[in-house]
Amino acid sequence: MNDVYVRKMASVQEVNGVYPIEGADKICQYGINGWRVVDQVGKYQVGDKVVFCEVDSFIPSTIAPFLTKAGHFPKVFNGVEGEKLRTIRLRKALSQGLILPRTVLDVTQDGITYESLADVGDDISEILGIQKWEAPPEFSSADARGSFPSFIIKTDQERVQNCYNDVAQWFDNVTWEETEKCEGSSMTVYFRDGDFGVCSRNLDLKESEDNTFWKMALELDLKNKLTVLGKNIAIQGELCGPGIQDNIYNLKKHMFFVFDVFDINKFEYYTPAARRELTALLGLTDAPVYAKERVLSGMTRDQLLAHADGQSVLGTVGCLREGVVYKANSEKRISFKCVSNLYLEKSK
Repeated sequence: MNDVYVRKMASVQEVNGVYPIEGADKICQYGINGWRVVDQVGKYQVGDKVVFCEVDSFIPSTIAPFLTKAGHFPKVFNGVEGEKLRTIRLRKALSQGLILPRTVLDVTQDGITYESLADVGDDISEILGIQKWEAPPEFSSADARGSFPSFIIKTDQERVQNCYNDVAQWFDNVTWEETEKCEGSSMTVYFRDGDFGVCSRNLDLKESEDNTFWKMALELDLKNKLTVLGKNIAIQGELCGPGIQDNIYNLKKHMFFVFDVFDINKFEYYTPAARRELTALLGLTDAPVYAKERVLSGMTRDQLLAHADGQSVLGTVGCLREGVVYKANSEKRISFKCVSNLYLEKSK
């Protein structure tokens, strides 16, 4: 799966399985792509077209008021009342996401009734006002010299639940680099035609030793190193350490773990091997590499997700890893991530 994609927080999908839950006669699991969602028995049948909302979606109370517990007030995100979807277990059965009947699309805008038009795969997030929940930004517009540069791809790997059929066709043809998915904050540094910049996930930041991103870049001497290198590239990674998210690795200082190098002129990513060669040249640290040539032939979606569970190799506290990322050892960019369900269940 190429990294250039827009995550569909809400889309029309087809129920592809119904799975009983041991010891439960009123609830079952419904299959949507590679996801399992717990709901009432008999509510949907295989082949039904439904609205599916992914985990991390922020669902307005106007659509699903039942998500807010009785006696509690809904959360507020970007001025909208609602709730964030999380990974949970009901009667020991995993539930990831929310299924809603297509009747929630019985809305008319500009003379169009979306329930009759929406088809499988259509992104309906904006129509329903469903957003991707994100933690509060580290910086405001006052800290930025601009938005994230348009000449760099903002990476966000697709989850295996959504793209397994697309990537599995490559399992017999290529080997894969397997790296740990680090919990931190996305950081990008770039050099382009003499201009050096440091970015958070969404902003191109003003130079300042007071913010952690620039401080990290200066500590690693990246401005000088990339100037000497003279190539128009962006180096992307995860900034981890004190004060960033929950610092689950108990790191005593900030560290930058590189997971990608982007060729700005060609508008494409380096291969895993080329990235490792460059990070070694620049004295940078890669995100932990578990395998340089992992063979995935015959691996099922469930096996990949089970393999994502495990201990992180970062820090000294023996915490759960967030998951693993796979990148094909090929000129064609094919990549995906497997987020650990154990991590999701234990995270806030």
